[in-house]
Amino acid sequence: MKIKEKRLLRGPNLYAASPCLMTVVEDSAQGRQTAPAGFAARLFALLPELPADAAVRLADDALLVEAVEPVLMELQRLAGAPGHYGATLALAGRPRARRVVCGYATEQVAEVALRVALELVEAVAHDRPFDLQAAVAALRETAEDHAIGTSTGAVVQAAQRRGIPALRLTAHANLFQLGWGSRQKRLQATITGATNSIAVGIASDKQLTKALLEQAGVPVPGGATVSSEEEAQRVARRLGAAVTLKPLDGNQGKGVTTNCVTQEQVARAFAHARKYGRHVIVEQHIEGRDYRVLVTGRKVAAASWRRPPHVTGDGHASIRALVEIENRNPARGEGHTNILTKIPLDALAEETLARQGYTFDTVLAAGVTADLRGNANLSTGGTAEDVTDLLPEETRDICIRAARTIGLDVAGIDIVCQDIGQPLRAQRGGIIEVNAAPGIRMHQYPSRGTPRDAGAAIVEALFGECDGRIPTVAVTGTNGKTTTSLLIAHAVRLAGLRTGVTTTEGVYVDGVGTMKGDCTGYHSARSVLADPGVDFAVLETARGGILKRGLAYDRVDVAVVLNVSSDHLGLDGVETLDDLARVKAVVAQRATRAVVLNAEDDYCVAMADGLRDGVEAIYFSLDPDNPVLLRHVENGGRALYLQDLSVVLADGSRHEALLDARQMPVALGGAARYNIANALAAAAALTAHGFSNAEIADGLRGFVSDAKHNPMRSNLFDVDGVTVIVDYAHNCAAYAALAESARAMTAGRLVGVVAAPGDRRDADLIDIGRTCAAGFDDLVVFETENRGRADGETAALLVRGARLGKLAEDSLTVVLASHQAIRHGLSLCQPGDVLVFGCGTALSELLDAIRPDKPELARRIAAEAI
Repeated sequence: MKIKEKRLLRGPNLYAASPCLMTVVEDSAQGRQTAPAGFAARLFALLPELPADAAVRLADDALLVEAVEPVLMELQRLAGAPGHYGATLALAGRPRARRVVCGYATEQVAEVALRVALELVEAVAHDRPFDLQAAVAALRETAEDHAIGTSTGAVVQAAQRRGIPALRLTAHANLFQLGWGSRQKRLQATITGATNSIAVGIASDKQLTKALLEQAGVPVPGGATVSSEEEAQRVARRLGAAVTLKPLDGNQGKGVTTNCVTQEQVARAFAHARKYGRHVIVEQHIEGRDYRVLVTGRKVAAASWRRPPHVTGDGHASIRALVEIENRNPARGEGHTNILTKIPLDALAEETLARQGYTFDTVLAAGVTADLRGNANLSTGGTAEDVTDLLPEETRDICIRAARTIGLDVAGIDIVCQDIGQPLRAQRGGIIEVNAAPGIRMHQYPSRGTPRDAGAAIVEALFGECDGRIPTVAVTGTNGKTTTSLLIAHAVRLAGLRTGVTTTEGVYVDGVGTMKGDCTGYHSARSVLADPGVDFAVLETARGGILKRGLAYDRVDVAVVLNVSSDHLGLDGVETLDDLARVKAVVAQRATRAVVLNAEDDYCVAMADGLRDGVEAIYFSLDPDNPVLLRHVENGGRALYLQDLSVVLADGSRHEALLDARQMPVALGGAARYNIANALAAAAALTAHGFSNAEIADGLRGFVSDAKHNPMRSNLFDVDGVTVIVDYAHNCAAYAALAESARAMTAGRLVGVVAAPGDRRDADLIDIGRTCAAGFDDLVVFETENRGRADGETAALLVRGARLGKLAEDSLTVVLASHQAIRHGLSLCQPGDVLVFGCGTALSELLDAIRPDKPELARRIAAEAI
């Protein structure tokens, strides 16, 4: 079997609302490679938890490729990163191939699992041994390498439960963007974008922290910072009691030794602390239990009693054996991705046991407990018990004041006292540390007591009641997407909001270009949604982007579907108009407020039945008597339509004219009906977002579709009295609409200089030629992007269609180079005629055509386009 195509669909897509790996797998053997006898039995023996329906699918006459999807899904589950959607789809005309679609939790795991699945299926088919244990172990390692930390994951999941979008900014780091645009927040572990960097520096300097807390009236233990053992001994003697030694800027309990009484203990503790930092704190040891209080914003979110890693004897097993048993607890693991961390049997554990009179080989009596650390950090194997409800109000206030004093929005306050349920000062307890980026797994998953949703508390502190989303519009369809998107964005900017818009020409943020090229896919939309300077996003979403990467957004407020007509058929598995409509409907199905639909397009109208509950359909039509629109309005729905060149908004029983279409520059004096339709759709989207009629009218009236603001979209130029229209048109519907508009602009001749992309099917190219023959008086056929076809082949198919359209032989010319074709087309024109240059790639093609004879005109047009 061979992989013929592979795509990671990172957002909602044609197959599912969640990320999927889509691959086309084909049998490499000639003929139909079916599963050999006994294949299914051997496969189920190796993977006994495969779903039952796989047994039916993998009957003796099944193709081997049919096994890839269930095996891939099972491998992901075994790796601890399960997907939740799987499908195996047939491909038209390719009987030995299947489209395999598998949902995933971690895309790196899915990619590796695909390779392993193919190897496994081949091995089972040929009855070869396969080391499943090693393969799964490698997959688990990949899953762990890309796993989100427990604390970060708790916050991200809490955000997602509230509908706040979450985007992992790098593949490995726990750095996330929560929310979109100007409403986004950043998160790394439990450090947020609002966390003061100075405060983090203060918290990492334990002595400075103590000084500030003491100044604020917060109870802290006495002590000093030292850099030599002699100083440590001197401070210990001055304090006159048991002391604790720890590195000045340590974390996770590293280098901490508590309850040091003798000079020898102080010396060993100092040497241990120096391994983790040059400077060491020697402070009064506060007798009591170790507690962690989590402060988020201006409230206490949770509190835990942290117990050092310990084991309890049974009268038979040694301490070493008891630790090994405890470390087999599924909740324990390495690092921070598990609920608990494995207990280390190291030199510090040995020393801690020695203080209690034990060794690793000691057999504890039943019920007797031995500690293996002097501190209670979860990162060294400790456990936690929730005590949130026990905190007195005074202690809560002290903790909040401590966090505020340091300047942290999220803080872990470490307290030592005898009883957390009693006021802190009364029992001479104190705060020993304030931590930035506190771990929250102890609160989310306590060993005992009530779990606290610390992640949700952090999200609440970050967002309040906001869902982190900016207003959004997604625009899709076959033709008109860019113009419609720019119309919407222009109106929104005039209303005072900073817009981000993606188009076929590039990405624009608040009117300034940030990217060039076709930016209608996943990455471009992500760039807009990630930009903190964007208040309102308008996302042109093309067929290719949906099929190649899926949507960049989980949902949008308003979706616009302009039309569905023949284009790109035969590519990416989209064979028919029905297939194309299903691709466009992916956008409509993600809308949560409204979907704008073309009442004159049956495919668009049919999408109304697939909308989410409560989502409004708003129709638009150039025909005021369109029956779909009329029925919708009669039933109280909203719609935009054209009535005697007036743009009219119907809102229930009220019909209000917004403006005369001839006032819109894109309408070309009312001749460009396709752009009037785009303006109706834009007005409908703006209406759905609550913009006033005056704001909508101002936006439509103010947008100029010229070579500077909307290049290659009906840009008009005067070339010695000949009106030249430069347009991106490249399919039947676009050429027909363009010819109709151009015809309305002249009583003279209409000349078309036309081409089409070479990756279209033969029949489609012939249809384009026939359409152009019907629309233009003279045709000059050139070639642009042949995309795998030989020179002249695309033009020949367009010419065949033009001849089928009964265009006179003397009205049809082939000139393959675009600038020469334009020059020849102009030679056919008289002043007052109109020349349409379609399927161009850049304005430079027109400039190259006219520059030899008209250099001043070429310079003027170029200057206007800058």
